[in-house]
Amino acid sequence: MTIPGATGSASFGSMYAGRGTHREVVEWLAARIFAGTFAESEVIDLGGVMGELQVSQTVVREAVKVLTAKGLVAARQKRGTVVRPRERWNLLDDDVLRWQLGAGVSEGFYGELHALRCAIEPAAAGLAAGHRTGEDLAALEDALAAMADARGAVPALVEADAAFHTALLAASHNRFFARLHQLIIPGLRQRDLHVHAGAFEDPVPLHAAVVAAVRDGNAEGARRAMNILLERAEQDHARATAADPVLPQ
Repeated sequence: MTIPGATGSASFGSMYAGRGTHREVVEWLAARIFAGTFAESEVIDLGGVMGELQVSQTVVREAVKVLTAKGLVAARQKRGTVVRPRERWNLLDDDVLRWQLGAGVSEGFYGELHALRCAIEPAAAGLAAGHRTGEDLAALEDALAAMADARGAVPALVEADAAFHTALLAASHNRFFARLHQLIIPGLRQRDLHVHAGAFEDPVPLHAAVVAAVRDGNAEGARRAMNILLERAEQDHARATAADPVLPQ
């Protein structure tokens, strides 16, 4: 069975293991919540959902359990299933972030993502300088080479940048930092697509400076190089936004 409008798929690292109709109902409901079809504080007519999708009460209830666990909805006594305020949604959840990006980022999203990166990535670079292995260095250098080989081809450049920052977080050998790649990278990909759609400076030298400091075991140098890289990233995004005011902040 295929439910119209349930086009998403559970991402790598998805927190729910639903398949088939169950997954499709979760995706269908989530898409409408993020689009505002089911507005904040609105009661979702689950009977109507069952009728529209031609699915059982059990399937809908199980889908609602998934969305409840992710903070999107809540059961209210004498009211039913209610969409929670957006600020209560669990944006640290892989699927919630995927749905957010799929619906279009909200105002301030990229600024908040940049603030998160500034708090995490310089520290991760410093840790990587002290804990990197040969395998970590190979992953960073492979990503750097892919970035150079992309030569302005935006999709390849975006994937190389994602691979670089994933490898850097992993090289910190901090399990919490490493896990954050699933929070940072999807938003970074979206940002890179905007930034690199126009003219941009070669990103390789600033990334290479981070790799050099990590390779040399220079923690302070790695933190400094990453801060410089992030400062340039913010400047690039500001230029892209100024050139196309429709782009989100």
